[in-house]
Amino acid sequence: MSQAKVGIIMGSKSDLPVMKEAAEILTELKVPFELTIVSAHRTPERMHDYATTARDKGLHVIIAGAGGAAHLPGMVASMTTLPVIGVPVKSSNSIDGWDSVLSILQMPGGVPVATVALNGAKNAGILAAQIVSNSDSKVAGNLKSYKEQMRSKVEDTARDIEENGWQ
Repeated sequence: MSQAKVGIIMGSKSDLPVMKEAAEILTELKVPFELTIVSAHRTPERMHDYATTARDKGLHVIIAGAGGAAHLPGMVASMTTLPVIGVPVKSSNSIDGWDSVLSILQMPGGVPVATVALNGAKNAGILAAQIVSNSDSKVAGNLKSYKEQMRSKVEDTARDIEENGWQ
């Protein structure tokens, strides 16, 4: 793929099973991305460098996944003018994920983070692709095809149930 347009970051490797869904949908939509670990608590300098250089590297949007206290998305958003999409991750040190959801969702005025559902990395990837599609007609076309495939699948399933019953 060409130069990354989306950055996918997470606080630790334990977030990867969730965050790989963003990578998978971006791959399907042919949106170039990069993926790495950036911890707000264990590597704050790395987080600062990532956030402050992301635009210069050519990124259009950052997807940041975090569990527990989930500071990564908000801290990154405070250091960049790029859109940041937060993915709350239900982690081993989480309170059923609610701490992560609220930590990412309840940002102070002036530091927005678009927040998807708990473990909602796939939707974060789709939202990132939609942002990229504003300046990339190929990605826009890929999204249109993806949404058409979803519509067709639902209609085919509905037709099958209507014709053959639900059992």
